[in-house]
Amino acid sequence: MHDYNRVQYKYLNHEMALLFTDWNSSIKAVGGSGMGMLSKGSAGFVIAVSLLAQGFAGGTDEEVAIREVVQKYVDARETKDAQAIEALFTSDADQLVSSGEWRKGRSEVVRGTLASSQRSGGKRAITITSIRFVASSVALADGRYEITELAGGESRKMWTTLILIRGSDGWRIAAIRNMLPAAPLSPSSFK
Repeated sequence: MHDYNRVQYKYLNHEMALLFTDWNSSIKAVGGSGMGMLSKGSAGFVIAVSLLAQGFAGGTDEEVAIREVVQKYVDARETKDAQAIEALFTSDADQLVSSGEWRKGRSEVVRGTLASSQRSGGKRAITITSIRFVASSVALADGRYEITELAGGESRKMWTTLILIRGSDGWRIAAIRNMLPAAPLSPSSFK
């Protein structure tokens, strides 16, 4: 969990605990027995607020873990750290990039990733916009992929899809698909 999210989550949990303590004390003050007076509706409210706080902290633990893997990938690319990149991928990983190059196998992904970063330079950022679990240990993460500070001050804005698999050692990237948006085809191109 990123430090900001961890602090935010702890803060929200602390605030909920204070709110619950104040609420429980108020019930005792008017002659109630405190926790014994906790109704199903009140318990549901407390649970809902707790789940809402978790949502503010960046999603479920699995979603947070997936976002962390993606951020580690971006960081490893930025520092051109081959070992760190390799550790994030499954052995049979593949990557289809916007140029059409298809890297198959972890060693090819690492080699191609480092070569691409060296060749194009720039600063990379991936902003995950959605995570969908297609199975309990398989996730599809979609996001915006931007490379800034390229030669001439240009930038490239793309989309990326990552397939991640959870194993005994945590989440690993099994596949990446990068897409460079193209201009829409005209109706006449379908004739």
